[in-house]
Amino acid sequence: MSLDSNSVAVITGAASGIGRALAVRLAEEKIAGIAVSDVNEEGLAETAAMVEKLGVPVSTHLTDVSDISQVQQFAEDVLAKHGRVTHLINNAGVGVIGTFEQLSIEDFEWLMGINFWGVVYGCKVFLPILKQQQAAHIVNVSSVFGFIAPEEQSAYCSSKFAVRGFTESLKHELAETNIAVSCVHPGGILTNIVRNSRVGEGTPDEWKQQGTRLFDKVAKTSPETAANAIVAGIKARNPRILIGKDAFAISILSRLFPQRYLGIMERLSGHKMSLRKK
Repeated sequence: MSLDSNSVAVITGAASGIGRALAVRLAEEKIAGIAVSDVNEEGLAETAAMVEKLGVPVSTHLTDVSDISQVQQFAEDVLAKHGRVTHLINNAGVGVIGTFEQLSIEDFEWLMGINFWGVVYGCKVFLPILKQQQAAHIVNVSSVFGFIAPEEQSAYCSSKFAVRGFTESLKHELAETNIAVSCVHPGGILTNIVRNSRVGEGTPDEWKQQGTRLFDKVAKTSPETAANAIVAGIKARNPRILIGKDAFAISILSRLFPQRYLGIMERLSGHKMSLRKK
């Protein structure tokens, strides 16, 4: 479905980064309404103010997407405010720093609850609403770490591979319906995801600072550029939306060199992808 004056979009993880940029970019399309959610109340309010300046009705919803009851309440509140939903963008995501051995089960479950179950809950709860529309679109945000799996990213990669698989299966199931489905694979986007990451229970504290410095070196794409790519993908009904030159390169390398892509990427970038390697 193309974006028009009847469209109402729901965006999770909208207090900053790609989610915020998407809310602003969709407001520039002059759609009928935008519902933004996050657990960061202050950031959410800032996003809403930016949307309001563009003259589009916006509602804010303090929601933990890992809690199904909160997602259900979120959907009810959105319907009460906007009357419908035509575009669901499951964007909320978090990171955990550390090797699998260093992560606790609680670290792993926390990340999966937001990155994977948040996507599943969003789709499950909003799907009946989307099916009532003439045309609708589900957009789930995975990552290039849904193509490749560097070390020290076991939890994050697990969630993003899962989002990719879930979304592709859902796309096939809904192929003959009114609902288009897209999976987004951003490369390095200049957001706060590493700065806001949780440090694994057994992970050295300094790894977070090291990881942030490395991420700042390799992340080349702005959230605004990412938002433009996602909106273009929605308009084109593109089932797979890659963001950034690095995403296209990683997609190709992972297919051409499934056993050796990590070493090739490190040589090409000049950066070690592991915090353990000096």
